[in-house]
Amino acid sequence: MKTPRDILFTRHRAAMPKLDAIRREVVTNFNHQDTKAPSWTMILVSWCLGGSIQLWRELVWPCRRIWSGLAVVWILLLVINVAQRDRASVNLAKASPPAVSLMTFRDQQKLLNELFADRSLPAEAERPRIYLPKPRTEKSEERCV
Repeated sequence: MKTPRDILFTRHRAAMPKLDAIRREVVTNFNHQDTKAPSWTMILVSWCLGGSIQLWRELVWPCRRIWSGLAVVWILLLVINVAQRDRASVNLAKASPPAVSLMTFRDQQKLLNELFADRSLPAEAERPRIYLPKPRTEKSEERCV
């Protein structure tokens, strides 16, 4: 008694040479020289993708616990920073500066103004007078007479 597999093989045995011919034709088309030489864009894309995968495998994947720990630390720092910023702005808005700190601030301003004052000319010195020459037409008329 024949198995179903044997029956199918005997039926399709005649198609085997035709299928082999089709297979050879397709394989020769794939092995053509134009299909073997990739374009420069394909080379660039494959290099970038391969490089990123290689970087991932060599730098990130072996140290994934360290990178995830650093990410958690940065997230915690961001949360703490946002929390501190909100409290500080509310506290500054509620509190008014005491009178002593205002007085020391004014004293510091006076000292700074004295230090950076323009001292190139003494305060008592007179400003130089601007000399405006008289027109010479009067002198020339006297000579002609």
